[in-house]
Amino acid sequence: MENSFELAQPSLERLSFDNFREEVLQDYRWVCMSRETSLISRKEVLTGKAKFGIFGDGKEVAQVAMAKFFQPGDFRAGYYRDQTFMFASGLATVDQFFSQLYADPNPKHDPFSGGRQMNAHFATPFVNERGEWLDLVNRKNITSDISTTAGQMTRALGLALASKCFREVKELQSFSQLSRNGNEVCFCTIGDASTSEGQFWETVNAAGVQQVPLAIFVWDDGYGISVPKKYQTTKGSISEALKGFQKEEGTNGFHIYRVKGWDYAGLCEAFEEGIRLARETHTPVLFHVDEVTQPQGHSTSGSHERYKDRERLDWEREWDCMLKMREWLLANSLANEEELFEIEKSAKEYVRDSKSLAWERFIKPIKIQVSKAAELINDVAEKLPEHKNHLRSLAQELSFRKEPMRRDVMKTLNAAIEVAGFHDASWWLKDFYKDLQKENVAYYNTHLYNEGEKSALRVKGEKATYDSDALTLNGYEVLNNYFNELFAANPKVLAFGEDLGSIGDVNQGFAGLQAKYGVERIFDTGIREQSIMGQGTGLAIRGLRPIAEIQYLDYLLYGLQQLCDDVATLHYRSNGQQSCPLIVRTRGHRLEGIWHSGSPMGMLINSLRGMYICVPRNMVQAVGMYNTLLESNDPAVVIECLNGYRLKEKLPNNLLQFRVPLGIPEIVSQGTDITIVTYGSTLRVVLSAVETLKKKGISCEVVDVQTLLPFDINHSILESLKKTNRILFVDEDVPGGAAAYMYNKVMEEQGGYRWLDVAPRTLTAKAHRPAYGSDGDYFSKPNAEQIVEVVKEMMSE
Repeated sequence: MENSFELAQPSLERLSFDNFREEVLQDYRWVCMSRETSLISRKEVLTGKAKFGIFGDGKEVAQVAMAKFFQPGDFRAGYYRDQTFMFASGLATVDQFFSQLYADPNPKHDPFSGGRQMNAHFATPFVNERGEWLDLVNRKNITSDISTTAGQMTRALGLALASKCFREVKELQSFSQLSRNGNEVCFCTIGDASTSEGQFWETVNAAGVQQVPLAIFVWDDGYGISVPKKYQTTKGSISEALKGFQKEEGTNGFHIYRVKGWDYAGLCEAFEEGIRLARETHTPVLFHVDEVTQPQGHSTSGSHERYKDRERLDWEREWDCMLKMREWLLANSLANEEELFEIEKSAKEYVRDSKSLAWERFIKPIKIQVSKAAELINDVAEKLPEHKNHLRSLAQELSFRKEPMRRDVMKTLNAAIEVAGFHDASWWLKDFYKDLQKENVAYYNTHLYNEGEKSALRVKGEKATYDSDALTLNGYEVLNNYFNELFAANPKVLAFGEDLGSIGDVNQGFAGLQAKYGVERIFDTGIREQSIMGQGTGLAIRGLRPIAEIQYLDYLLYGLQQLCDDVATLHYRSNGQQSCPLIVRTRGHRLEGIWHSGSPMGMLINSLRGMYICVPRNMVQAVGMYNTLLESNDPAVVIECLNGYRLKEKLPNNLLQFRVPLGIPEIVSQGTDITIVTYGSTLRVVLSAVETLKKKGISCEVVDVQTLLPFDINHSILESLKKTNRILFVDEDVPGGAAAYMYNKVMEEQGGYRWLDVAPRTLTAKAHRPAYGSDGDYFSKPNAEQIVEVVKEMMSE
């Protein structure tokens, strides 16, 4: 028995070595394939088959090392140079990469975005067609990439924070398909120059404070496009600049590693240790991957020879990671020249074949459309001899296009239909055109919001009900009662923001609830609105239901980029594969002074398409909107009336069942002479004016729009206008803001102009922010006397 063990030992060692050798050689295959993909992709852009290209060449070795430690359940929030990581993780194929480069809208070919994003913007499904979260712990998870510089950072914070919540909140530990005891790490990649952005510093600071399993990989190639890092980063090194963040015994902070982008063995060693610490201890880690090269420069839009001197270019050629890994393999006798040559040759062939496959899949259906369009146009030409030459010329020009696009087909069909006019011969032509329109809408114009069962628009309304002896409370007490019931009933709900936890928010909506439900579910944050939005984004993407508070609406500007570029576009750019049911709770509208009285609603509704904008007139209505949103997967901003927290309201007895349907205005005062459309705090000013007008014999119908996105989906405001034939839009946004938006919706989209007896009006705040004090408020925003004056003028016309 002893002898057999001794004989087996060398063979086991050999087996272990063989496995190691094969694994390393497979990594080199990925490196070679990814490099060839970058080289050929650049040519495809320069020859016109693709519009633009940005690639991960020079980062291949570091990324195959990173992929080795990316486990099922982990998440990535990266940027547009991570193709090697995706290949090595088994999450993307080379042909899929080329399909995205060609903007192929078929999701079977580009499963990441269905042609909606440029190359190297990856995603994996998180929800099924019914909007239910998938089993994320048994798959590797890629959050949909964005191009905005450093925009991925704050989302990564939330993805990592979710692991901490799943580990520490006992109510969440039953959701085994979303987390395995919080063991998941979020991998976040970023270019070195992008660390100059504020999102990076907010994220690093917040992650160091909160101690979450976030692993940041900084690819340092020495430049931000043409600007060298000595102009980007203090001390010319992000790891040097961050030394004060280094975790020491008894402190929070980061584990920080500095590694070389060409050092395969060193990268594997550092990544293994750092990721293990992040996974086990929830200590964030930052890897400064230095001495990275860019063999083809920044992108296809220019040449790096313009800004790099000969010495730098020579260094990059010598220290190219692919070359250094090849040298390392030979020096350690892991392969010979012949084996490496064969790997390199087969990688090139594979990439060329993959490119050809992707192009053929992309161009074939378009050529079928071209053929059918030309056939139909020529058929019409034979039946319309007076237009025969023109029509045949259109068909011929389309057919001769070497690399046609869908728009070429549509333009040609449209031109032919214009020529044919109403002649019966054009029937099939028009029918084909309509079919293609429907197909292209499905490819390019869907999934801005959820369209299935989890659409907020599918949530049915349910009215608030009251006991006969219902309590009359301050508005903030209504919210406090609601949040108390909500947190008891829904373990996935978390709430956080500035001053939200300990004191229960500045207006006491959460008063006493942290003590009841724990600091893990209701907690304070630093003054960092951008990363508050980001951590809410990540938590929502992972299947939780965060309520992220911005203390005042004016401060939402700090977090607007995260909402605009990431949250509002996520469902669209992932082609419906990912949802982010984030609720942003804030307060605003009418108050005194420049900084706490903002109503920048026009800015929000025009920058946050893809989110819903709720403007409840009181706190009971706010409760109904929260319930509607929590039943859906759509993100939203809820703006509570800042001056409404101490107004008296009756407490409903169905706080968790009451639902306000989105996009359905409510008539709060019936009238016959004029329709006044408004929302939020301004509604009370309007109602005050209406009482004065009533005494003068003028009957006003007052409509509370309730939500600006969506807006009046059933055209109920139009029905009011048909009755009164006069309409006034009132709000406290700047001129041309939300009032103009409402005007456009009703007058143009709903055709309200047909029912007017007098010119419609908008009444808004002044173009400047309100001056401080009560007089400043009176003279800066609409007041009751102004409303009365405008209505009287309209009645006299």
